[in-house]
Amino acid sequence: MIKTETNNLDIEGVSLIDLNLDLTEEIKALKKKMNAVILAHYYQENEIQDLADYIGDSLQLAQAAEKTDADVIVFAGVHFMAETAKILNPDKLVLLPDLNAGCSLAEGCPAPLLQKFKDKYPDHILISYINCSAEVKAISDIICTSSNAVKIVEQIPKEQGIIFAPDKNLGRYIMKQTGREMKLWQGACIVHETFSDRKITQLKFQHPNAKIIAHPECEDVILRHADYIGSTSALLNFVIKDSGSEYIVATEPGIIHQMELKAPGKLYIPAPPENNCSCNECPYMKLNTLEKLYLCMKDKKPEITMNAELMRKALAPLKRMLEMSK
Repeated sequence: MIKTETNNLDIEGVSLIDLNLDLTEEIKALKKKMNAVILAHYYQENEIQDLADYIGDSLQLAQAAEKTDADVIVFAGVHFMAETAKILNPDKLVLLPDLNAGCSLAEGCPAPLLQKFKDKYPDHILISYINCSAEVKAISDIICTSSNAVKIVEQIPKEQGIIFAPDKNLGRYIMKQTGREMKLWQGACIVHETFSDRKITQLKFQHPNAKIIAHPECEDVILRHADYIGSTSALLNFVIKDSGSEYIVATEPGIIHQMELKAPGKLYIPAPPENNCSCNECPYMKLNTLEKLYLCMKDKKPEITMNAELMRKALAPLKRMLEMSK
């Protein structure tokens, strides 16, 4: 609960914020004092994106986390992303503004249940989408992102069986692109499954010149409409280079801020969900706010911690991903 007391803001009793503070300037000062780097996902609020040292999708942020020489990593994203940064930097302080910033894919794929699924196919390797817990990474052979999934699967010998988890929609997309059969864990992203086939068709009728661009986590019925399918960063690069002027964007609308910055003068229309709601916005990503970002840096918490053995096991498939992505 947020409550106001005179000129101070008390967020969940953690700390008081003077409402007269310029939080942007305070965060910049703390970053310099702490020798910190702020990594932000494209789905974060605009004001957080504008403060970040690196903005990217899961692959880009993992690569940035691996290379940073900062003492402190402040991750404006969700829990599995901050865990990844910690696994790659076990001796650094890794902060996440809100520990409740989770992921429906990670929550829908508990490691013990995935292990049982894996045990049914002992001759298969497990490739896990990075949107998973550290415990799932630890039992995986290779990690992938939507940016590199096809490239990684194409490097696996054709005779080698593959289990893919946790996103069934991304898995089906990879199967279509590579011609490979894979055993799929039946998970899905709550955001990318909300897009309405009917409403996108209506939007296309209203904007006949608009190109539909979609993330591969969307259901196949949405992908069939798409003029271009790609990861979050690929969608951004597409609109920068494309000669079109109107786009219906079927992914979390946080990316539209970067599209407007990098390719101004074009019209970007968020793909609508079935209901009249904000279901196309990731509720987990939006838990991070400028106030929470300031507090986590000021108080040096919440901190991401994991035991050393778990980090060691989870590191190997992450390193394989980074090597196979070169």
